Amino acid sequence: MKLAHNSANNWLPSLIDEMFHNDYNGGTAVKTAQPSVNIAEADEKFVMEMIIPGFAKDEVSIEIDKDVLTIYAEVQEENEQKAEQFTRREFTKRSFKRSFNLPETVNQQEIDAKYQDGILSIVLPKKEEALPQPKRRIALS
Repeated sequence: MKLAHNSANNWLPSLIDEMFHNDYNGGTAVKTAQPSVNIAEADEKFVMEMIIPGFAKDEVSIEIDKDVLTIYAEVQEENEQKAEQFTRREFTKRSFKRSFNLPETVNQQEIDAKYQDGILSIVLPKKEEALPQPKRRIALS
């Protein structure tokens, strides 16, 4: 899926940036390392993909509140010391939270998500009135 870039839709990339990339955490811009997100638009839907390897499906939450889509995972740190000795230890799970303002054109009741192979895919269908209308001829009276 590609973002529309033809001459009739030159405004779309900037509008999509304004709607979806207004990414925040508690109202302040997030500058820390966060999971990467791809957002594509088709005629009938938007598709968001977020790469979050290493998380179990039940550790990831998605919520919508007042036109804001929030994706987060909270990982509890283990307090017990393990007997293993590591020469080098780089595997860690970190909590994350990303929020996106949803455009008015999204049908929030029909949003669907799946998580497979470390990639979270969220399908955001457009409302019926936002779908492209077929070309029609208007008769002169």
